[in-house]
Amino acid sequence: QVQFVESGGGLVQPGGSLRLSCAASRSIFSVLDMGWYRLAPGKQRELVAEITSAGSTNYADSVKGRFTISRDSAKTTVYLQMNSLQPEDTAVYYCNPVPPLQWGQGTQVTVSS
Repeated sequence: QVQFVESGGGLVQPGGSLRLSCAASRSIFSVLDMGWYRLAPGKQRELVAEITSAGSTNYADSVKGRFTISRDSAKTTVYLQMNSLQPEDTAVYYCNPVPPLQWGQGTQVTVSS
């Protein structure tokens, strides 16, 4: 069973940036479509960014142009660069395959002044 560990969250002011990282327990990112999801209070978990095994990327309209997903297959890590963060981006962020398998603890992102 593969485990995913998210890191890089924190408190940032509106307009700021964060880079999230997702490490897998073994090298699978070259064969799976991977996604970053987020769960905000009172909302359903949503897929915000996806990178396919072929390297194509897709984004939710709410983050398009601000977030960038990438992966480093050699290091078994998937990244989410988040720029121009807004309070509505506040959520717990998770990485998982698309479709998801088993959720980890995620990493909290809070955007507030």
